[in-house]
Amino acid sequence: MDAEDQDECRDSQDTGAIETVLAWDGDGSCLAQARRLAADFLTQTQGGHALPVPVRTIDLTQLVVSELVTNACKYAPGPVRLRLRLTETAVEVAVWDTHPTLPSARAADPQRVGQHGLEIVKAVAHLTMRSEPVGKRITARIGLRSFPEHTAPA
Repeated sequence: MDAEDQDECRDSQDTGAIETVLAWDGDGSCLAQARRLAADFLTQTQGGHALPVPVRTIDLTQLVVSELVTNACKYAPGPVRLRLRLTETAVEVAVWDTHPTLPSARAADPQRVGQHGLEIVKAVAHLTMRSEPVGKRITARIGLRSFPEHTAPA
């Protein structure tokens, strides 16, 4: 799988949600693509579907995408898949990778340098993790808040 496998934005038939998917081999170049996809998807989606997305939500989504995709590329061999899904109430960021072990946030340690990604994600999003037949899927749900004066321009 590579970045060329990106699906077009589409309406999810069962929930009315809008989603897009990006898959790649898991090399280091995926991070910039993933962050760009997140920002572009949310900005374009709100214009095309009149779903207001606060700038803060776009920023938090990019942060969550960065942390989850970085972990997948760093710790899991093989392909990685990112799915972004926008509903009327939240943005869902789901990252699938081939490593079977579910991660756990480490205890807070202000002296530790690095390895705070999962702690950060848990602080800004509702996090669920599940094992898959191959690998695992980590999903972060970031709620939308009504700040009309702070929505990104459509």
